[in-house]
Amino acid sequence: MLLVIDVGNTNTVLGLYDEDKLIHDWRIRTEIDHTVDEYGMLIFNLYQSSRIKTEEIKEIKDIIISCVVPPMLNILEPLCVKYFNVKPMIVGPGIKTGMPIYYDNPKEVGADRIVNAVAAYNKYHRAVIVIDFGTATTFDYISPKGEYMGGCIAPGVLISSEALFSRAAKLPRVEFSKPKSVITKDTVSAMQAGIMFGYAGLIDGIVERMKKEAKTDPLVIATGGLADVVAPETKSIEKVEQMLTLEGLRIIHNLNSKI
Repeated sequence: MLLVIDVGNTNTVLGLYDEDKLIHDWRIRTEIDHTVDEYGMLIFNLYQSSRIKTEEIKEIKDIIISCVVPPMLNILEPLCVKYFNVKPMIVGPGIKTGMPIYYDNPKEVGADRIVNAVAAYNKYHRAVIVIDFGTATTFDYISPKGEYMGGCIAPGVLISSEALFSRAAKLPRVEFSKPKSVITKDTVSAMQAGIMFGYAGLIDGIVERMKKEAKTDPLVIATGGLADVVAPETKSIEKVEQMLTLEGLRIIHNLNSKI
């Protein structure tokens, strides 16, 4: 079995594959202050809660990690060796992705962005824009030939709402949810409307510009924790693929295990 780990700035997502089938997935907080043993026990507790037997854990022979928080690799690499007796594959320079990366400095591109791009093109085999709602919101364009062409990065939804709360003395911290209207009658709803509909407008505006610049008609896919909440309020997002990053990690692992 294959364990895939996607480490983001806020959350870490783990998936367990039996060949090409995702049989379990979990989302936990990314904590750089945890020790190897703390993370080891946390992962084993997740297994127990999912009723995964010790014998099944021993069947994990491969691990692949995508990480945008470099200090976390100092925890996860020894964890894989200590608890699984596996040296993990790390997505980064030297890893085969099967996708040409047309970026001025390919090393600057976040591993998760490339992993998403690989998964999206592998599934749809056409021009694609991938929007990942994480701590930051990333937009990535993949050409009809399966080339990673670049993209842009915007502040994430929660970063934006937290900035509004922290910089405006009289405004409260609010839950991110859809209000009943845009013309609201109370402060909380007014903030929710501004954040939700303002962000939907940001999404549609950037996608429109990317399509115009690329001169293609790409499929627009969303992934990430808030994709299900934001996507229905946009005009441009056509599909939500919550397991896109995990699937990309599986594909990249398979490509490199055959080398």
